Amino acid sequence: MKGLVVGGGSIGSRHLRNLKKLEVGTLGLVEPDADRRSSLAAEIAVTGFSSLQAGLDWNPDFAVVATPSHLHVEPALELVRRGVPVFVEKPLAHTADGIEQLARLVVEKKLTTLVGCNMRFHPGPGQVKELVEQGSLGKLLFGRIHCGSFLPDWRPQADYRTGYAARAESGGGCILDCIHEIDLARWYLGEVRSAFCCAGHLSSLEIETEDVAALIFRHASGAISEVHLDYVQRTYERGCQIAGELGSVSWDFSAKAVRWYDATSRKWTIYEQPETWEVNQMYVDEMQHFIACLREGRPTQLPIPEAVRVMQVVWAAKASAEKGRMIDVIGESKA
Repeated sequence: MKGLVVGGGSIGSRHLRNLKKLEVGTLGLVEPDADRRSSLAAEIAVTGFSSLQAGLDWNPDFAVVATPSHLHVEPALELVRRGVPVFVEKPLAHTADGIEQLARLVVEKKLTTLVGCNMRFHPGPGQVKELVEQGSLGKLLFGRIHCGSFLPDWRPQADYRTGYAARAESGGGCILDCIHEIDLARWYLGEVRSAFCCAGHLSSLEIETEDVAALIFRHASGAISEVHLDYVQRTYERGCQIAGELGSVSWDFSAKAVRWYDATSRKWTIYEQPETWEVNQMYVDEMQHFIACLREGRPTQLPIPEAVRVMQVVWAAKASAEKGRMIDVIGESKA
């Protein structure tokens, strides 16, 4: 297979290395920065292209869009028009422009697609999902999902004020940036019917985007979820709790464990994260999933049309924060 990665930044180079690890036959890279392109070409032995058109002329079997968030849709549209199966990094887009057209083309051309959802491939959320699907919690009632850390600590060697997270035009702000938690809420509890959100720039961070957000979702099942996102807390915190009529399950990223309480037996079961597991493994696993689905012609965990519905939840949350009221989510979740 010939795999083309569009964008040679940190996530693009990660995907290139992982595709090499997965022994994808031939790799190409679209990267306009000549120094970055030549450096990666030398390190990973990839064919470099300065433009997407040149990469398309190379006739790849699939492509990975790993450009900055606000530059995802345009190359994805061009790839899909040419019938190329595509993996798009999260978030799918930073505005609604073009995403409905993109989803429609994907369906019309019956293409295999995946939007980056690496937290679904983390052993913690994966174990939570397994318990939910097994019916171990009974009827689901509510969920709490949270993620927070201090923005300047993300990349200490760079000025956070010049990064994408600091600017709305480049897809920054904790609501869109931490979309994994919104995706997980929907993954655990089903389609979101309506959303309420309080968000704002509360800290002294020199950014133009929201740095704290509290979201409440009502799901089509009737369950309620709370999602907390922030750029401000000085420790890295991530996890969730899902409660049902027969018990509850919680995951703590830092503790590296999932705890399940079975109300019938009144016993706790603890699932510890494998000691040898490393963060990069979830990126390897999601790419392996995409390639397997492409080869076998089966749906991925988060194809582009479904990722559009995740984006509709984001737009509803942002509209709620602006208008101060509950907002219905557009799409199938209103049914």
